[in-house]
Amino acid sequence: MERSRYLIIGAGVTGLAFADWLEDDDYWVVEAEDEMGGYCRTVERDGFIWDYSGHFFHFRNPEIEAYLVDRMGDQAILRVNRDSRIWYADRYIDFPFQKNIHQLPESEYAQCLRDLHERPKEKGGNFKGMLYARYGRGIAEKFLIPYNEKLYAVNLAALDPDAMGRFFPHASVEEILRNADAPSVDGYNATFTYPKGGAAQYIDAIAQGVRSDRVALSERVVSIDLNAKVATTNKRQIAYDLLVNTAPLISLLGMCGIEYDSAVFSHNRVQVFNLGFDSKGPTGVHWIYYPQRDISFYRVGFYDNIFDSDHMSLYVEVGVPWDVELSPDERGALKARVLTDLQTCGVLENQTLIASHDVLLDPAYVHITARSIATAANMRELLAAQDVHSIGRYGAWTYCSLEDNIVEARALAEHVGPAKT
Repeated sequence: MERSRYLIIGAGVTGLAFADWLEDDDYWVVEAEDEMGGYCRTVERDGFIWDYSGHFFHFRNPEIEAYLVDRMGDQAILRVNRDSRIWYADRYIDFPFQKNIHQLPESEYAQCLRDLHERPKEKGGNFKGMLYARYGRGIAEKFLIPYNEKLYAVNLAALDPDAMGRFFPHASVEEILRNADAPSVDGYNATFTYPKGGAAQYIDAIAQGVRSDRVALSERVVSIDLNAKVATTNKRQIAYDLLVNTAPLISLLGMCGIEYDSAVFSHNRVQVFNLGFDSKGPTGVHWIYYPQRDISFYRVGFYDNIFDSDHMSLYVEVGVPWDVELSPDERGALKARVLTDLQTCGVLENQTLIASHDVLLDPAYVHITARSIATAANMRELLAAQDVHSIGRYGAWTYCSLEDNIVEARALAEHVGPAKT
């Protein structure tokens, strides 16, 4: 049996950031996949560069951004002012929808204004109720509800009112009305950075501070004996003093033999199709949102408009319910429908598909509810009492950014130390 002071499950952003920030190198990072990165991975195929999904960094802490960029050497870092739009009524509306309803057909704009002033007084105890209470029936039902139900693949009445936290682009009545005269497309991701080599460049940057001989790929933790502090993988047993988990919380509970109500920890899946074409498509726009329920995808992003390249390069995201399994045939049929829907929306015209890649993110977005918040907090507290810390977007079962994961990982490293400063 091997022994290590720290055992880190997952070589994604969070796990690597924790190892990187430790001064002590007595650790093992075990990763079930055959490469590091988690969902922050990049694929190069036939001249196209795609990520597992759209990963664009929105740094709030310039010190963290500088820390990573300094490790990238001569890698070109693009700094982009976001151009995001909504496809609605056969026209483009600037994002966010609630700040740009003046761009709607005149009758629908009037309806949204009327419903905004006549919105219900009750704030609502769930995400859907919150949308009606803040924005009224028009804005809620034309975009906010159908789009987010496509994304989360669930009825929004099941989610907590603050399920998206700071990532939801809230707007007051005054801001909505003022925007008609002074348009604004601000938001937490109004600008973003992206390396020309793809999001995996950030993983490589973090990993520079991690001992490569202490990262074990293609090694999956099968079970954890909390009392003995021993983890059994598909290859060996590792005794630890402290365990840091970044895998989904539900996976950790299964490893530990802790029973839980799976309905509490529901989530969506996202089927991502990366598509490369022989010629250019729409220019300028970086991604487009689609609220229409008869269109398969909820978002389409354009790598070529970020890279300024002459071949259309897309990522297309389709929300899938957490309890629905897609067979290879069903996935193929979905891809065919995506291509048809891209034509319907005018994204695809006479271009020919020359390269593709697809990946299923499972889980993708967790369903944050009152029960999931309370249960996850309780489970994490019980585990922490036994020197098991579950952190990160999936380890904590929350909604946060990649930068937030780095901040959380560093804070834990400083708490259990010794850590860098």
